[in-house]
Amino acid sequence: MPEDSAQVDAVQEQSTWQKAERAFKSKQLSEFFDPCQEAASRSIKCLHRNGGDRSMCTDYFAAYRECKKEWLTEKKFKK
Repeated sequence: MPEDSAQVDAVQEQSTWQKAERAFKSKQLSEFFDPCQEAASRSIKCLHRNGGDRSMCTDYFAAYRECKKEWLTEKKFKK
């Protein structure tokens, strides 16, 4: 069972990065693009919901850090 969910996660992650790459390539030169903006927004919403209690939002922060790490790794290898 864990293998199935891991495969689903991998497919979803791949499609997320593919969408991000398309959006990045179609943006104007002066636009800033961050494919991890959704994860960042979720972190901030969590903080607002929980009155600024960071301990309640650790999963959201971890997801943002992981997203950012993967994105920067991808950028590095594509150069």
